[in-house]
Amino acid sequence: MTAKRALIVDDSRSARIILGRILESYEMQVDTAESAEEALDYLRQTRPDVIFLDHLMPGMDGFQAIHAIKSNPDTAMIPVLMYTSQEGELYVSQARALGAVGVLPKTVKQIDVSRLLSQLRLLPDSETLGASSTVLAQTPSKREPTEVATQNLPGISRADLETALRVITNEALQLHSMELRRFVASSLEAFARRINAEGRTPAISAEGGAGPAQLEGLQEELPVLLAPYQQPPPSSPPPRSLSVGLLAAVFALALIPTAVVGVIYSRSDRAAQELAQTSNQLKLAVEQQQTQLGVLQEQLREAARLQASAARDKDVMSEAVPYGEPPLGGTRLERLQELIDELSAEGFKGKLKVAAYVGEFCLSGNGSEGYAIATEELPWRRCDMIGNPFEDNLPVAQRQTLEFANTLASLRKRAADSLSVEIVYRGRRPNVPYPQGERLTKVTAGEWNRIAAQNNRVEFIMQPQGAANSRAVASDLPAETTLARPRG
Repeated sequence: MTAKRALIVDDSRSARIILGRILESYEMQVDTAESAEEALDYLRQTRPDVIFLDHLMPGMDGFQAIHAIKSNPDTAMIPVLMYTSQEGELYVSQARALGAVGVLPKTVKQIDVSRLLSQLRLLPDSETLGASSTVLAQTPSKREPTEVATQNLPGISRADLETALRVITNEALQLHSMELRRFVASSLEAFARRINAEGRTPAISAEGGAGPAQLEGLQEELPVLLAPYQQPPPSSPPPRSLSVGLLAAVFALALIPTAVVGVIYSRSDRAAQELAQTSNQLKLAVEQQQTQLGVLQEQLREAARLQASAARDKDVMSEAVPYGEPPLGGTRLERLQELIDELSAEGFKGKLKVAAYVGEFCLSGNGSEGYAIATEELPWRRCDMIGNPFEDNLPVAQRQTLEFANTLASLRKRAADSLSVEIVYRGRRPNVPYPQGERLTKVTAGEWNRIAAQNNRVEFIMQPQGAANSRAVASDLPAETTLARPRG
């Protein structure tokens, strides 16, 4: 069968790589485009089987791109899947109204991609990552309990599993109970016919009544006829003992299916308990990791406050950015507001430059499920990634929050030309060097991430009017005083 082809349109290189690896795992050929304009040029020559389209991109955005694709008769029938950080029924309705067949979150998960590809009949195999959940929801009358108990069921809660096992076991018990009753009824009927055949006496038929001669003959034959049914000698076993033994054997055989079902139910219940125990252990591990992350973030905030207090008399102040937060927001916004109030009170005239830097963190996870800060004791070499995928996947328009943009707008109205703010993004320029050489063999994830947290920062550089700042360096991205679309 010819491999299916997919087109990924996204201005983020990391997002293209992560989604591309998921699609390649389904034996699909993947082409990429960095902008909507490049994607439209590509579609003039090639017809993919599906298009994954980002919403927020420089130039033509996702909504404009899908409108152009669906307006062209040559490309109108290609299914388009939107993926973005936007949420809410309004956005989904707008995307579907323009022709999108589905909407994915920005942090794409493999199970969501698999579900949509299965609906579009683009998978090479009928099984998908969500097949186990579908099978569990179906009627389990024809499935063995051991098969359900031994399946790998990701994302199934303990309550759902216990409910499915009870339904399976109850139907099996009812089936075996019905068979048992039919078997016992037929056996008893056969025994009754046999006993009736052995105990039947010759009928005395005399038309018009029996005469004295016939009665005398019957009295002579009666002892002979009743001889087989008289009480046997004490040494002989009772004639019905044989039938009682057979009945006991029948009941014993009838109880075997019930015992088998009981054993199967016991094993299924034990498997459910083990699954619940494993789920509790994973939940405890996640809670411990979140606790460690909270402690680390609090330490970083305290260190940032101390550093800001020590550097207040200088022309440069630094504020740490915890992993997973937009650089221009949170405590950085509070620091910006404090600086603006202090500089305005001092009559400062000039420029306040806000420079964002990216730190390289030691992370655990994968491209489909996402990445998180690694545990403190994990060796540095066992990190799944050294980098900052959260920062790499953020477009320029989402690196500042709505509150930050409002603060800049308010400053322009209030300060006029006396104080201006310039925003630059300088990428990976560490302020604290990372371990190198032999030191790397002993470094843990906790030590590495503490250094990365200091390098993942925002610096506030005060430049008086007419003065040159010796620390001003050309940014990696163009400087801008306002961002078109704040994060949200």
